[in-house]
Amino acid sequence: MDYRKLGQQITELVGKRDNIARLTHCATRLRFELHDISKAETEKLKALPGVITVVNNGGQYQVVVGNEVQQVYRVITQQMGSATGSGDSKSDSGKNNGSKQKQSWISRFISVISTTFTPVIPAIIGAGMIKAILAVLVLTGLVTTESQNYYILNTIADAAFYFMPILLAYGASIKFETSPILAMTVAGVLLHPGWSALMAEGKDVFFIGVPVRLTDYAGSVLPIIIVVWLMSYIERFADRVSPSKIKFFTKPMIVLLITAPLALVAIGPFGTYLNDLVAMGAEAINARASWLIPLLMGTLQPFLIVTGTAWAMTPIATSQLTKNGYEMINGPGMLASNIAQGGATLAVALKTKNKKLKQLAASSGFTAVLGITEPSLYGVTLKLKKPLIAAMIGGGVAGIYAGLTGLVRYAFVSPGLAALPAFIGSNPMNIVHAIVTCLIAFIVTFALTWIIGFEDPVDDDEEGNTNVNDDKTLSEQLVKDNTPSMQSAATTNANVSSPNESGPLTIASPMQGELVHLDRVPDDVFSLGLLGKGAAIIPAKGELYAPISGEVTAFMDSKHAVKLNGYDGEEVLIHIGVDTVNLKGRHFHSSIKVGDRIKRGDLLITFDIDAIKLEGYEVITPIIIANSEHFPDIKLEKQSRVDVGATIIQLS
Repeated sequence: MDYRKLGQQITELVGKRDNIARLTHCATRLRFELHDISKAETEKLKALPGVITVVNNGGQYQVVVGNEVQQVYRVITQQMGSATGSGDSKSDSGKNNGSKQKQSWISRFISVISTTFTPVIPAIIGAGMIKAILAVLVLTGLVTTESQNYYILNTIADAAFYFMPILLAYGASIKFETSPILAMTVAGVLLHPGWSALMAEGKDVFFIGVPVRLTDYAGSVLPIIIVVWLMSYIERFADRVSPSKIKFFTKPMIVLLITAPLALVAIGPFGTYLNDLVAMGAEAINARASWLIPLLMGTLQPFLIVTGTAWAMTPIATSQLTKNGYEMINGPGMLASNIAQGGATLAVALKTKNKKLKQLAASSGFTAVLGITEPSLYGVTLKLKKPLIAAMIGGGVAGIYAGLTGLVRYAFVSPGLAALPAFIGSNPMNIVHAIVTCLIAFIVTFALTWIIGFEDPVDDDEEGNTNVNDDKTLSEQLVKDNTPSMQSAATTNANVSSPNESGPLTIASPMQGELVHLDRVPDDVFSLGLLGKGAAIIPAKGELYAPISGEVTAFMDSKHAVKLNGYDGEEVLIHIGVDTVNLKGRHFHSSIKVGDRIKRGDLLITFDIDAIKLEGYEVITPIIIANSEHFPDIKLEKQSRVDVGATIIQLS
């Protein structure tokens, strides 16, 4: 799959860069928050090769692309210049506010939970799988619970859950547009050993005369989300009241000095109370009707996924795992639902005569029984309808069994055959009940799908019909644009589009620092050369100079990236830092604009290295030859310290 082309197409069809307020992703889908959703061309998006479907629910515009989502996400965020959104122009801000006002409080809550948890998912899934492996090792006698090996592996697995507030602080800071480093620092205050020592003493604690409730925040969810939300307002206040000359010192001081005490005295205890109240309600329901929650989850999980409301249960399940070591809210019902989706889809694969549907159903059905159901749901069962009904019935029947037998999940993983070890724990029968749940879900659903059938679509190849002409035209048009993440100049040196054949061209170092290979850049789009060949510099001084003579053809509003077209056909893209578009121009200064003629050695941009690092961003700067395909021989100088003007790249 051409991820770069697909990323360009998706960006274009959601309303282009300026319409995107924020972008995150989960296991299978891109989650956009758009300023004006009416600009998105949903039907064209659904028709794109590589896109399974589009969902508009839960306060997000979701483009489902399946297991390749991470690669597509990386390409789009680089094209956009941001992993968390851009395009907050004045012309769009009003629309954005309006759209937020129209969202229900449920949609806003789910949007917050989704954006906050999405960056954390890899950590808790990785930790959950280690827990599952550890359970297998103990069960087979290869490791004992008293051994040091067990202790170390268990510590690794527990870390993500113990430090959950710090991980969630990062995701919440993206949602509420505040400093990730300061948010994580406040979370660190809640988990500090000194706080644990106060709890161990058990004495009354006061801060400036106000009593402080001693609460254990390890593994908590809601307290830090509320704290970071409040901190976003405190940071704006600190930004306004801090004198510009000393803002570098006063702003973070004010934020921490106000937010941290409030978190300890008021917000943290309140959030913990809410967290416990919700958990108690779920446990009360489970105590009186143990079958009810797994039944509902097993039956309605596809509906929750489609509407985007599946995230609403995540804080409860995470809290139960942290406090009890197991949870019964999400895991049992999701296991039944996921296996049922796989059963319905594999039945379709065996029964259909449509070659394309057979191939899609076979691959997505296999993925579903392993635990990832979006390709199956959106690509097969939702479109055919009757298999979806069969999957909901089969998931509900298996959910009843899971609830009646007290099935629980011991680790946070996507329930499926690949994650069955997550159901191995202190109760030896738990894994048996998990396996029986899978068998019931699969057999009931497969049989129902086979019996009630579905409307088998006619094979496109037989009819000779394809609907790719419009997409092909769109793709060709998008590929012509060499700078999808920036506003291009009206003219791009049309008279100098071919390289100078008289000798090698040289690209000068645009800054003082350490010259390194692109693989040092912590961003795959650069390090893998997806945008072109080149080098990178770790700057020692916050000044960027022109590496060639030519014209400014693209310049980000956030002033962190610029594209230059040289008079001999070379095109150079310079990107100061990684994800620095999130700074929205803070710490960058420049007076250049698109269309300016520049000479090699002209000062283009100045930036504050220390301030950028303080906000948690890398300053390593890729220098990319955007039209590398025009130069068959690109030679890079050896890694070393370089001064401005020194040759770093030769083009022939």
